[in-house]
Amino acid sequence: MSSLRLVLASTSAYRRELLSRLGIPFDVQSPGVDETPHPGEPPVEIATRLAIAKARAVWIAEPAVIIGSDQVAMLDGRMLGKPGNRETAVHQLTAASGRTVEFHTALCVRSTVDERESVALDTTRVTFRPLNRDTIERYVDIEKPFDCAGSAKSEGLGITLVTAIETTDPTGLVGLPLILLTDLLAQHGIRVP
Repeated sequence: MSSLRLVLASTSAYRRELLSRLGIPFDVQSPGVDETPHPGEPPVEIATRLAIAKARAVWIAEPAVIIGSDQVAMLDGRMLGKPGNRETAVHQLTAASGRTVEFHTALCVRSTVDERESVALDTTRVTFRPLNRDTIERYVDIEKPFDCAGSAKSEGLGITLVTAIETTDPTGLVGLPLILLTDLLAQHGIRVP
């Protein structure tokens, strides 16, 4: 175990829960980064730029390793953000019915000791079942996935809406790919377990 302080640059409860699975102490700080995409910016570049920006935005006075992460969901070249409300969630799930949504999750692990950064990207493809309006509305009313890009929580009842999840890192879909993160942390002297 390293003597470096580990900091998660995120206010996401989902990322916090995932990182806690590694069993190493960490702090959480809000990065306060503007997440507005640049005009014409490809989804992978959006996720990567924001993960790096989040890791750089957190200032720590002591030796630390900072984790930044961002996720972009795409359907037919359109970005699916967090719906924020019932109407948008129903609309997103209606659009995804019988189709595949790609989730690009970028990681940046940065050392405050030498300013070295390690960056990686996980892509997960989620294929949705053909969904009727009643199923979509019942799901949205039960789970209220308003803070979840694409409007379906695979770690909850949303798993019933899909027929397949193609990934090399199942935690990437939730927002923090732990397999990739473990490799990046090792590059910065933090070994798990």
